[in-house]
Amino acid sequence: MENIYLYMIIALAILAVADLVVGVSNDAVNFLNSAIGSKAITFKTVMIVASLGVAVGAVFSSGMMEVARKGIFNPGEFMFNEIMIIFMAVMITDILLLDFFNTIGMPTSTTVSIVFELLGAAVAMALIKIGHDGGNFDDVVNYINTSKASQIIFGIVLSVVVAFSIGALVQWVSRLLLSYNFEKKANWVGALFGGLALTAITYFIFMKGLKGTSYANQPFDLLGGDTMKDYLEHQVLYIILISSVIWSLLAFAAITLFKTNIYKLIIIVGTFALALAFAGNDLVNFIGVPIAAYNAFTEWTASGLAADAFPMDVLAEKVPTNNLLLFIAGIIMVLTIWFSTKARNVVKTSLDLSSQSATKERFQPNFLSRGFVRVAIGMSQMSSYILPETWQAKIDKQFEVPVIKISKDKVHELPAFDMVRAAVNLMVAAVLISLATSYKLPLSTTYVTFMVAMGTSLADRAWGAESAVYRVAGVLNVIGGWFFTAFSAFVAAALVAYLLNLNLQVMFPLLLVAAFGLLLRNYIAHNKKSKEEKAEDTLTKAESSSVQGVIHESASNIASVVKRGNRIYTNAVKGLAKQDLTLLKKNKKQVIKLSDEVDELRDNIFYFIKNLDESSIGASNFYINILGYLQDMTQSLEYISRVSHKHINNNHKKLKFNQIKELKQVDDKVEVLFNDIKEAFDSGSFEKIGAILNEKTEVYDLVKQKIQAQVARTRTEESSPKNTTLYFGLLLETKDLLNATMNLLEEYHGAHDSSIKPAVITEDDAEKA
Repeated sequence: MENIYLYMIIALAILAVADLVVGVSNDAVNFLNSAIGSKAITFKTVMIVASLGVAVGAVFSSGMMEVARKGIFNPGEFMFNEIMIIFMAVMITDILLLDFFNTIGMPTSTTVSIVFELLGAAVAMALIKIGHDGGNFDDVVNYINTSKASQIIFGIVLSVVVAFSIGALVQWVSRLLLSYNFEKKANWVGALFGGLALTAITYFIFMKGLKGTSYANQPFDLLGGDTMKDYLEHQVLYIILISSVIWSLLAFAAITLFKTNIYKLIIIVGTFALALAFAGNDLVNFIGVPIAAYNAFTEWTASGLAADAFPMDVLAEKVPTNNLLLFIAGIIMVLTIWFSTKARNVVKTSLDLSSQSATKERFQPNFLSRGFVRVAIGMSQMSSYILPETWQAKIDKQFEVPVIKISKDKVHELPAFDMVRAAVNLMVAAVLISLATSYKLPLSTTYVTFMVAMGTSLADRAWGAESAVYRVAGVLNVIGGWFFTAFSAFVAAALVAYLLNLNLQVMFPLLLVAAFGLLLRNYIAHNKKSKEEKAEDTLTKAESSSVQGVIHESASNIASVVKRGNRIYTNAVKGLAKQDLTLLKKNKKQVIKLSDEVDELRDNIFYFIKNLDESSIGASNFYINILGYLQDMTQSLEYISRVSHKHINNNHKKLKFNQIKELKQVDDKVEVLFNDIKEAFDSGSFEKIGAILNEKTEVYDLVKQKIQAQVARTRTEESSPKNTTLYFGLLLETKDLLNATMNLLEEYHGAHDSSIKPAVITEDDAEKA
């Protein structure tokens, strides 16, 4: 039995590495978001700066490790065997929960997950002990560190409100003072902003790093006998005022003498600070539990007592963390930042929600998001009545996104996620996180950075009428996911602890294998999905400004829609013939994806038309018509796929042999037609379109013939209304699909001919004119 605890320590070490990987994949968004979003510095530079910050922060994070040992529960109330069950339950639950959120690309809080897992597992073990001893439910408070746990939970909830409010306020003031033309402001303005930002960031870097070092608690004669740490804590205002002056003067010199872009410098330092604060604050979430378990194991082996007779009072004492372990953890975190594809997936969610430019909205609006937007509009209208019109006009001017000339008759908006917003995001988030860390409060870095980014987006008017309901819905979805994290972490950890307690020798290897099996399954599924997305044809936005350019750019889109449409149609017929529900379900997802891509192209029409030359306005009519026909095609395919899936999913009668046979004949004809179209557009042989158009009568006649055959069958032998409805629906929608396809070909054929063959004006035409 004693050997099993050694195996558990080994397993916890392996789980710690796995947790570091999945945890950093989730939390990388916290410090990469602003630098990547603003594109102020190259991606490689961002990664190098973040890696340095993580490495330094990891080494100085030992003080936070006490949270895992005594922050949530009272270790002296548990025996060694019970503590090991709690720690194992926490780690198994943590990696599975975080990996789930990484896979779906949603940022969640590693702090909330670890806190509620410790709470859930400890409560489960406490209830088991109380039940065994015949105690009352009220005795649970003896086992749980209620004051500290309440403080942590309250701090996490409060951080959401504080981060959003402070982020919005600082961004609003910054934009009001700097506007979007911040680079054209006087040098002293940039120097003052830079001085304040760098003071805030570097002070908390110093505080954060200093509190983890050994000399921080040594008295210094120069400081009147105070320790360096105490001096910095007691003289905050004095130090900040002096630092602001020094940094502002240095920033002014850098801008004036070396032409330094102070905003880029703030982003670099801020990224380093946020990465450092993340590692210092969140490393406990990944390795705090395994380190606490190792400390408990070494004390137990030295005691010589039985596992169920050795109380864990030792965990309540302050134990320094091995610096080598912190260094190794830092290396693993750095490697994860560089190589994790899931990390970039989570970053994309945050960037999409905070972007001021048009993006593909991932979230659908709901009644809550619509309600919040209506309230915000109402408050905005009230403020316009309160403030004088001249004030309102001046404020609006500062928030006006300027346009610049790229070339004659072309306009393009400046990147809205600019360096001012990126600097504010980093400055505010770094200060809040480092401040919480200095008080050893494991505040959620994800909540803070995400809500700061959302607050600055709101203040910067990034959520306009075009996107507000989608962005607010996205924020509500993410926050809802956070509540789900807390609830599921508590319940899952409690359940795993209960199962381990039933029979440790059986359940420990079983749950461990199940956990790694699920991790492996998610990894394989994620890789497969990534490869499919890369291999899948995707539609591209038109960027040319001439008819000829749009013709060639649209060719690849048409070839892609035809190829994918051909596959969708064939799979629908095949799924009906074989009654293959899995194939039809997959087919339904594919056509929805295709339809969304076409809708996205239509959403881009505004920007396409804006970028056209005056001499190429005709390209807009052609492009709009092409997109209209593509949308008609996808709508027909969507209907065919949906009704086929619905028929089989509802267990209706199988189509008759003659109906399946006729559908396959139509499918074969459609496949030949679509293959010819795809070949013509892939090769750019647009002259073949004329020959394909000449074949349309043959395809139409075949569909009409099958419709007439079904009419005859219905009058004489057909007995299933559902089958008849489905069959007619498929044929009629096939007819619409062919109509849309042929209309597209005619549009293309006409545009291509006119673009390569200039119109010749005859004498008769001239006389008529």
